[in-house]
Amino acid sequence: MDQMFEKRKKLIYDFMCDEFYVPMKLKELAVLLQVPKEQREELKAVMDSLEREGKIHVTQKGKYIKGEARHLRGTFQAHAKGFGFVIIEGEPDDIFISEDDMNGAMQGDEVEVVVTAAPQGKRREGKILRIVNRGTATLVGYYQSRKNFGFVVPDNARYLQDIFVPAEKSKGAVTGHKVVVELTSYGGEGKKPEGRIVEILGHANDPGVDILSIVKGFGLPTEFPEKVLNQAERLAKPVSSADMAGRKDIRGWQTVTIDGEDAKDLDDAITLTKEGNKYVLGVHIADVTNYVQENSALDREALKRGTSVYLADRVIPMLPHALSNGMCSLNAGEERLALSCIMKIDNKGDVVDHLIAETIVKVDERMSYTSVKKILEDHDEAECERYRDLIPMFEHMQELSAILREKRHKRGAIDFDFPEAKLKLDENGNPLEITPYDRNVATKIIEDFMLLANETVAEDYFWQEIPFVYRVHEAPDEEKMKKLQTFIQNFGYTMHLSNQVVRPKEIQKLLDKIEGTQEEAMICRLTLRSMKQAKYSPDNEGHFGLATQYYTHFTSPIRRYPDLQIHRIIKDNLRGRMNEGRRNHFDKILPEVTMQASSLERRAEEAERETIKLKKVQYMQQFFGKEFEGVISGITKWGMYVELPNTVEGLVHVTVMTDDHYDYDEEHYRMIGSHTRKVYELGQKLRVRVIGTDILTRTIDFEIAGEES
Repeated sequence: MDQMFEKRKKLIYDFMCDEFYVPMKLKELAVLLQVPKEQREELKAVMDSLEREGKIHVTQKGKYIKGEARHLRGTFQAHAKGFGFVIIEGEPDDIFISEDDMNGAMQGDEVEVVVTAAPQGKRREGKILRIVNRGTATLVGYYQSRKNFGFVVPDNARYLQDIFVPAEKSKGAVTGHKVVVELTSYGGEGKKPEGRIVEILGHANDPGVDILSIVKGFGLPTEFPEKVLNQAERLAKPVSSADMAGRKDIRGWQTVTIDGEDAKDLDDAITLTKEGNKYVLGVHIADVTNYVQENSALDREALKRGTSVYLADRVIPMLPHALSNGMCSLNAGEERLALSCIMKIDNKGDVVDHLIAETIVKVDERMSYTSVKKILEDHDEAECERYRDLIPMFEHMQELSAILREKRHKRGAIDFDFPEAKLKLDENGNPLEITPYDRNVATKIIEDFMLLANETVAEDYFWQEIPFVYRVHEAPDEEKMKKLQTFIQNFGYTMHLSNQVVRPKEIQKLLDKIEGTQEEAMICRLTLRSMKQAKYSPDNEGHFGLATQYYTHFTSPIRRYPDLQIHRIIKDNLRGRMNEGRRNHFDKILPEVTMQASSLERRAEEAERETIKLKKVQYMQQFFGKEFEGVISGITKWGMYVELPNTVEGLVHVTVMTDDHYDYDEEHYRMIGSHTRKVYELGQKLRVRVIGTDILTRTIDFEIAGEES
C-alpha cells in the first residue's frame, strides 16, 4: 500500500514538473489523470502529502503548482473554540489555522506555517507544517482523579486538551486540588498529552489559591533566592556622609510624595516653586542604582523579573522589600538618595531650562491622592488645616498640571479615559466591593509631572547621542486605521487620513467628539485595539499616543527594570564615565534588555487583567438572579455585552433573548428583532439579571430584565 502511494506521488510530481504543466485545481487534475470520483479522496491524500513535504503548494485560487510556498515562523495562539492563529513578528495580521491544520500545535508553540489562502479583504488562512519549539513545559489546572489515573483540566482555556496523569505521577493529588503539571508528552494521533504533577497549590476553594494559580500559570516568580535577599539586607543601611558626597543637597526644599493610600514603594517625590511667571518643578526619583550594582545577584534577579506585578491581593516586587519598601522608598522624614530632573517651565508649558543631577532629598509629607483631592477640590476644612503650609504648593501644582495637560491636548496626545476597576478584598481574598478607580485632580497632577520628566530626560539624552532606552509607540497599521475609519462612519464620524497615515491629533479629535455619547465606550475600545502596543527600544522611534518625538521611562526604578537601566546610563554620564568602552557595552546589551523588558511587561499586564476578571466573577456570584442597570458596551453576532457602573461586564447571549429572534446588523452594530423589529444599540441603557458566572472561563452571563427609559 505504502509503495503504491509513493509510486503515485512520484508519477504526479513528475507530471507537475513537466514544462507543459499548467497550474490546475484538484478536480481538473482528476479529470486529466482520469481518476474516478470514488478515488478522488486518494488523489487528495497524495497532493496533501506532496504539499507537506514542501514540493508543491496551493495558490490562493486553489490551484496546485510546483515549488515551495513561503514558510513563515510565528507563535501559535489557540482559541477555546478549537481553531487558532499564528502571530508573525513584524506582520500586522495573523494567520487563521483551522482545527484540522494545527498538526498537534499547542498554545505558545513556535511553529512553521504556510499560507494556504489569502481571500481579498479577509484574514489569511494557513496550515502548520511543523513545531519548531514547544512553548509550554508546565501548566496549571484543576486535578480530577480516577481509579488508576487522573487528569488535569488546564485553567487557560487556550489549552484545548486535558492532561493525562498516571497514578504514580500524581504526587498524591486528589480531586479539587489546583496543581502544576509538567508535560512529559505532547500527545498526537488520538493520544492525549501526558504529564506529572510537580506541585500541589492547595484546594481550589482555599483562600489565595485562585490568585496563586494565575501566578504559577504565568510563570511569575514567588520567592527571592536567599543570595538576593541577603544582598538586599546588607545594602539597606542608612545614608552616610560618604553617600552624600558630590550630590546636590535639596533636603531644605519643600517636598512631598503623592500616591495611593496603600502604596509602599514610593519612588517619586515632587517639589514646586514659582519664580515670577516661571515654575520650577523638581521630579526626584529614588536612586536605586546606588544599591543595585550592575550584574550583581540583585540586578540579575531584577532583570529576570522585569517589573513588579500588582495583582488583586498581592504585589510581586521586582526588588526585595528591604529595598523596595525600605532604603529605596522615599519615605517621609528620611534622608534618601535621588536622581532628580529639575525643570524651569514657562506659562505655555514649555521647559525653558532643566538640570539632571544626583541629589539628596528629605520628604516633608507622604500625601495620598484622596487627601490632595480633599484640599484642592473639596476644600475640606480639617484637611486644609492639617496641611496648611503645603496648600500654596498644591495650588501651583494644579495650575501647572492644567497648563501641561492643555499643551499635550493641543499637540494631539491621546487620552483614553477608561474607568479602571478598584477592588476591595477581605482577609481571605474575597471581593467585598468593586468600584471605578477615581482619576482625580491629584492623580492627574502626578501623571502630568511624570510625563514631563520622562520627555525631558529622553530629549536630553537623544541629543547627547548616548546609548539609551526609549519608550516607543509606533504609528498604527494603515489597514487597521482604514477598518476603524469605516466602522466610525456608521455613527456619523469621520477621521482624516493624510496620505494613508493617521495623526494622533485625529484620534484625539474623534475621542473628543464621542465623549458622552452612547457609542463612546465601544469606539474607544476599538480605537485602542487598532493601535500598536508601546514597548521599550534602544532606538528612538517616537511615541504616537503621546504625540511626542522623545519619551522614556525614568520615574519608577523600584518597579521597572528599564528605568533602572536608564539611571545607570545617566549616572555613568554625570560622573564622566561614559567612555567608548561603556558606550559599546550599552550598545551591546540594550537590544536584549529592551526586548526582555517589553515581553515581561506584557506578561505582567495579562496576569493583572486575569486576576481582575477572576475577582469580578467571584464578586458577581453573590448576585445570582439579581437585577442591575447597565449600558450596552459591545454587540456581536453571539450577543450583547453590557457594562455595569462598577466596570463589571457580562454577556446577554442571543439564545436568552427569548422575546423574538434577533439578527446581528453588522453594518450598524446593532441587534434587530425579526418580528417585533425591536432594536438594541450601543450605549443603550438596559436592566439585566445575573443568570450565570463561570470561574474557569472568567465570564458572567446576563439576561434582559427590562429597558431603561
